[in-house]
Amino acid sequence: MTSIQPFLDRLGLQLPIIQAPMAGISTPRMAAAVSNAGGLGSLAIGSGTVAQARQMIVDTYALTDRPFNVNVFCHAPAVRDARREAAWLAHLAPLFAELGATAPAALGEIYETFIGNEAAFELLLEQRPAVVSFHFGLPTPPQIAALRQAGIYTLATATNLREAVLIEQAGVDAIVAQGVEAGGHRGVFDPQAPDERHSASVLLRLLAGRTALPLIAAGGIMDGQGIRAALDLGAAAAQLGTAFLLCPESSANAGYRANLKSERAAATRLTSVLSGRLARGMVNRLIEHGEAPGSPPPADYPVAYDAAKQLNALASQHGNSEFAAQWAGQGATLAREMGAAELVLTLAREMAR
Repeated sequence: MTSIQPFLDRLGLQLPIIQAPMAGISTPRMAAAVSNAGGLGSLAIGSGTVAQARQMIVDTYALTDRPFNVNVFCHAPAVRDARREAAWLAHLAPLFAELGATAPAALGEIYETFIGNEAAFELLLEQRPAVVSFHFGLPTPPQIAALRQAGIYTLATATNLREAVLIEQAGVDAIVAQGVEAGGHRGVFDPQAPDERHSASVLLRLLAGRTALPLIAAGGIMDGQGIRAALDLGAAAAQLGTAFLLCPESSANAGYRANLKSERAAATRLTSVLSGRLARGMVNRLIEHGEAPGSPPPADYPVAYDAAKQLNALASQHGNSEFAAQWAGQGATLAREMGAAELVLTLAREMAR
């Protein structure tokens, strides 16, 4: 546990607790509350425009003078395949029909990657959050160098040793070791490559001693006991996402919260049906339909997400959340309903027992 204090000191944190940057869920209020309580709050800007990202960062600065993290998506651009996309839309057509609509004629690439996005890059250099984290891969070497030269501490997600080596070689400051238990999208660099799907504990032990970088454990960690176990396995801090979903500062809607508090939270699944990339969430009608025998492969990420979001928008008009991306980790049933700052302090007390 010798790497913990240097990591905390470098970032000015009191606690080795990081709130995961959950796109569409984390908010400035949540990030600020976690940071003000001594942890590291996070924003995720990969699913919005640069203008929306700027507003989120500015709003967070207005609520805290503590360090916080801004996360970006570094995925490869979608591989467009008209035939594959048409087959996927045809497969989803009965669901659109149930909702009184016709399936769209075409889908769009709704999320732009950070790689090559000069406006997003310049925004980060301008706003200079204390931490910037990368998911799905790495930006270009000049981008990493410029961020670090600006005094920004960098993190990147690894799901295996090979990705961790690439992260260290790229000059990134620390590694988020994401286990298969984690809710939301797996941070794999190459979705077509074999995925061992290491648990967080196995991944920590694989990386400890093989990298000089601080490790941040992620996946299935819901309480202070889980954080302490991760630190014992070699982590300098733990990143929790699902644990914060029921906080009032989260933007999870009523349907999401209700399902998380129900028996449905016990059934999570890794699926590419919703977005085109493997992600863990609570099982719903869309996942079951998309994984039924004989189903075609979904469109590539994030093109498939366009279809899922259109379905969910239609269903939401009728109070139906069966087509929503309700990401959650394997520990979802352990989620607690309390303020983000109160949760951080509760986690700290549990760690100390």
